[in-house]
Amino acid sequence: MESPKKYTITAALPYTNGPIHIGHLAGVYVPADIYARFMRMQGRDVAFVCGSDEHGVPITIKAKKEGVSPQDVVDKYHKIIKQSFKDFGISFDNYSRTSAKIHHKTASEFFKKLYDAGKFTEETTQQLYDEEAGQFLADRFVVGTCPKCGFEESYGDQCEKCGTSHNATDLINPKSAITGAVPTLKETRHWFLPLDQYENWLKEWILVGHKKDWKPNVYGQVKSWIDDGLRPRAVTRDLDWGIPVPVEGAEGKVLYVWFDAPIGYISSTKEWAEKHGKDWEPYWKDKDTKLVHFIGKDNIVFHCIIFPAMLKAEGSYILPDNVPANEFLNLEGRKLSTSKNWAVWLHEYLEEFPGQQDVLRYALTANAPETKDNDFTWKDFQARNNNELVAIFGNFINRVVVLTNKYYEGVVPKPGEFSAVDEQTLAELKAYPAVIASSIERYRFREAQGELMNVARLGNKYLADEEPWKLIKTDEERVKTIMYVALQIASALATLSEPFLPFTSEKLKRMLDYGKSSSEAIITTSGVLLEEKEEKEWEQIGQNSDLLPAGHEIGKAELLFSKIEDSQIVEQLDKLVATKASNEAENSVVEPQKGIATFEDFTKMDLRVGTIVEAEKMPKANKLLVLKVDTGLDVRTIVSGIAQSFKPEEIIGKKVTVMVNLAPRKLRGVESEGMILMTENKEGKLVFLNPDEDGVKNGTVIS
Repeated sequence: MESPKKYTITAALPYTNGPIHIGHLAGVYVPADIYARFMRMQGRDVAFVCGSDEHGVPITIKAKKEGVSPQDVVDKYHKIIKQSFKDFGISFDNYSRTSAKIHHKTASEFFKKLYDAGKFTEETTQQLYDEEAGQFLADRFVVGTCPKCGFEESYGDQCEKCGTSHNATDLINPKSAITGAVPTLKETRHWFLPLDQYENWLKEWILVGHKKDWKPNVYGQVKSWIDDGLRPRAVTRDLDWGIPVPVEGAEGKVLYVWFDAPIGYISSTKEWAEKHGKDWEPYWKDKDTKLVHFIGKDNIVFHCIIFPAMLKAEGSYILPDNVPANEFLNLEGRKLSTSKNWAVWLHEYLEEFPGQQDVLRYALTANAPETKDNDFTWKDFQARNNNELVAIFGNFINRVVVLTNKYYEGVVPKPGEFSAVDEQTLAELKAYPAVIASSIERYRFREAQGELMNVARLGNKYLADEEPWKLIKTDEERVKTIMYVALQIASALATLSEPFLPFTSEKLKRMLDYGKSSSEAIITTSGVLLEEKEEKEWEQIGQNSDLLPAGHEIGKAELLFSKIEDSQIVEQLDKLVATKASNEAENSVVEPQKGIATFEDFTKMDLRVGTIVEAEKMPKANKLLVLKVDTGLDVRTIVSGIAQSFKPEEIIGKKVTVMVNLAPRKLRGVESEGMILMTENKEGKLVFLNPDEDGVKNGTVIS
């Protein structure tokens, strides 16, 4: 869309069944915030909206697990999530929640309009039912084997391993997530959105109309869905938590969360408009408004097929101009998981790394999963901070501000005649705003941030080449020009960094006493920002070589970034190790106790300490070792199935526990006269019986 009058920017509504983690940030909220901040800086009329998704089945599962009500769960996590976003600088114009009255009213009216217009089909279908729990099973209450990839823990609506969406009845060997029982099929009546009726329109709108401007990962997933053939999708569910279906005869049914949640963007915009005395409709119904959805790849189908079909059916709404979905971010080589606590939680990060919001923003953007899954590691996080933010960006600013205060008491010097190097440096600086803007407008935020760092590199190289700290002794006039040019680069960084590093930008603007601080963008609506901002600073960088004029006084130097020590990284890695151990303990299966043995049974066993004195592999046997064991009574032969866990040479001299009165038994022609007691560690590797052996946990069976 060329020259939009307004921008409606949405970020996926986070489930309030847990806090926000770095995967959410990298996939959705940091790129959305970069885009919204940039658009405001261009003087655009922006509505950046989001809110908590409080009607999802994961919330009812969380409530059952914690023994509280769903409302208790959403109230707890809505507060944590909202505060985390605020503390992290995500500059929503409005952050709402789907339990709000305005949302219930908006979603109900939306459904009723489509219902009255005959846009739904009504069908009686068979749905999975838990006889033990006495309730129908919503998709997330069903777990089974994915029919596409064979993953054995797929949910009823989507496989988290391969990303395929499906119906709960498609699962192989489904089980209730509530009781573990095998569900039955039971008839129930629901309303469906007939997506098949919109298939031709979707082909034209997306596969033809957005072939060149939508990201390949988004376009490809949508094409796959459409090529597979679209089918009607239920918009209601048998649940007691959610928005009641607003038609007669629908008692005990609520709007399906995927239908209700995206309407939350509309209700959040309404809430924002009411607060500021604005009209919400142009942001959703004006053809000159650009609608952009920021989401993760697990939400592509809902935002590119289902929600547009809903908007098309309603008839008065605009459609998304783009849906720049990201792929997934992993953590230290493993998939992020809220339920398994394998995550870096935002609220914990803010406590453990106070004042370092921008470091995480920078690291997540530098490693953003824009076209493929990427991996976050704490070592990379540390390297990004120490080698880039501290050594490049921070180092340049510190040198400029310190030298200006040292040579000129903080006053910008008047330059002399520019050399060819000065002219070239200023020309390169003027080119960067357009380059960075182009990348942001094409949703290439990693690329855009890389160009921002190139501005800092430009400044560092300029100072390193010109060496004002040496010239000050021989050519003071030349140093004035050098420092003037360096200060122009510093002031440009203060503005250009705002979308990516808002807290750094604010600090740098205060240090240089330059422009408006980015905190105003966080608390002001786009309308007010347009009225108060005297000039578009971004554009000025590309047009003006006098950003900080001679005679302007700057402040004292402050460190923008501080080095992150190895000890801080070790602490974070130790937390993850503890989480992994906790998960393994929680998920470990202990074999049930065997039948009762009498004291007399136990006394029949003669257990002795022995030493392995010889060991060799059994010919033509992969698992067997032939051992000679000194039992104190004698040296006897014992055949043991441990060859896949041990090499013969590494166990000679090993102390072992031996049952010496086990009846002799021939194995491949060799008579075995006893048994060596073994167990397994957490990796399933055999270990000689020793309770102190690493990985041997309570409940492991001795065999």
